Amino acid sequence: MSVTRGPRRVAYETIRAVHADEAYANLLLPIEIERAGLNSQDAGLATELTYGTLRRQGTYDAIIASAAGREPEAIDPDVLDALRLGTHQLLSTRIASHAAVHETVALVRAVAGPGPTGFANAVLRRISRDTPGEWIARIEASARSADERLSLTTSHPVWILRAFRRALAAEGRADELDELLRADNASPRVALAVLPGLATRPADLAPTVYSPVGALSAGGDPAGVMAAAGGRIRVQDEGSQLVALALSRVVPVRDGERWFDLCAGPGGKTALLAAEALAHGAHLEANEISHARAGLVRAALAGVPADVPVSELDGRERAALVPGSYDRILVDAPCTGLGALRRRPEARWRKSAADVAELTALQSELLSAAIGALRPGGIVAYVTCSPHLAETVGVVAEARREWGDELEELDARAAVQAVARTPLDLPTPADGSGRAQLWPHRHGTDAMFLSLLRRR
Repeated sequence: MSVTRGPRRVAYETIRAVHADEAYANLLLPIEIERAGLNSQDAGLATELTYGTLRRQGTYDAIIASAAGREPEAIDPDVLDALRLGTHQLLSTRIASHAAVHETVALVRAVAGPGPTGFANAVLRRISRDTPGEWIARIEASARSADERLSLTTSHPVWILRAFRRALAAEGRADELDELLRADNASPRVALAVLPGLATRPADLAPTVYSPVGALSAGGDPAGVMAAAGGRIRVQDEGSQLVALALSRVVPVRDGERWFDLCAGPGGKTALLAAEALAHGAHLEANEISHARAGLVRAALAGVPADVPVSELDGRERAALVPGSYDRILVDAPCTGLGALRRRPEARWRKSAADVAELTALQSELLSAAIGALRPGGIVAYVTCSPHLAETVGVVAEARREWGDELEELDARAAVQAVARTPLDLPTPADGSGRAQLWPHRHGTDAMFLSLLRRR
């Protein structure tokens, strides 16, 4: 017998999979919405409930702890996720309180049995008695420091907001932290990349502000637009488009150039580079260590009429096989993903400060391997979707120390400005380097970092 699943159940099961199975909400939710057969209105509600709950989890956990008289870790995980979902409905939506409580208690009964329903009912009724402002004031009063207060009220772990503050301060813009944290908790508009030379922006879609190949989704599921374009129009953040175009257009392309995308999964930037290579007579190769993600890269390339071989090796080993071979290499390095918390809100709870050291070691090795695979005069674009200074300027500084005079840092800000439709606010870093850093609050993009390094 089939069981009808409404938007709350779809949201709950997605949130539960994020926490129990380390699923990615942006990948799983569309599948769950389709499986449940939700109409567009219910799909919109499921999306808002899922992302809103995940984004505000830190704040909601503090409120639940206060209302329940116990820490979240002491609550059954199945029940805790239901309480988070119910708290979001009570404090951040227009859903009537009695409906939010009733539906959440019914959800707890369905997933955890009748035992905890009394507890869930008591906690939710306690939360519903006070306004969101009163709850925020209460958890602010419980904070032991200014950073903890900011962490609780903006739902960002302390280590992340401190990393953001340092990155903004490096541009002389530390006073933008509050604006950045608010932007992280807002729903981003969906942007599409229209592969240059292979597709035309549909007349009913507005162009993006900065990317010359971008379009803004008109709302709803963009799958129809992508399918109609045969994969030549794809969902891709505007920042990702800009950093890929900065590499492909930073200097004129010579016929027959060899390009390489070293860490290609899931393939969005690969497809854009492939279109650029096709238009300018260059040849692109790609590599992705994960077999599953390599499959996504091949799927992303399906709309590009060019032969782009995709290898499945460790990027460090793959680059070492072909020293001095490429004219342009993209190193879109594995990172904490702190620059895309709007789209992947679970990353703020999944990563920790301890992950950074391991990631930066890998990032440095990948970048160094890529430099070794460059021809003299070749350019590598080092890209992260993170503004964390250890993952960005720290890795670039390490590469410059290692390669010394063999390496020259180009002006990445000028390269981004040159491809943009309209000028971007890109302040010069305090260290005078050529790096470019995009920001959600300033540019409406993910916080993409770009450094362009040329091998002499």
